[in-house]
Amino acid sequence: MALAVQVKTIDPQGLLDSIYEEIDEGNIATWSYDDDGDFSHVTPDGQWEGEAWLHPTVEVNTLLLTVIPPRLGAVTAEAYAVYHGRFIEMLLAHFDTSFSEAVATARPAFGDAVE
Repeated sequence: MALAVQVKTIDPQGLLDSIYEEIDEGNIATWSYDDDGDFSHVTPDGQWEGEAWLHPTVEVNTLLLTVIPPRLGAVTAEAYAVYHGRFIEMLLAHFDTSFSEAVATARPAFGDAVE
């Protein structure tokens, strides 16, 4: 299965809802999401904000996150690495009991909208 970030969990919708809730409550300050539910990485200096988006898809026992680029550009290899690594880091820090495995591809995969 081609993927960007694949998170194995028995409750993918519950995990996704919990991520949104923790962002809304201010417990996760380094991620935001837009009206479509896509995630973007945010830092006080704004370095990575809007450099890419992670689009969540709920599948059976899996939360899949594929990369989409900003409207006026492409996702750089560095931004690709930061978004994947830091999203998994956030999952480990806040939701370690809610999933069993998180895997990221080294390069854009089928489904990633990277130029």
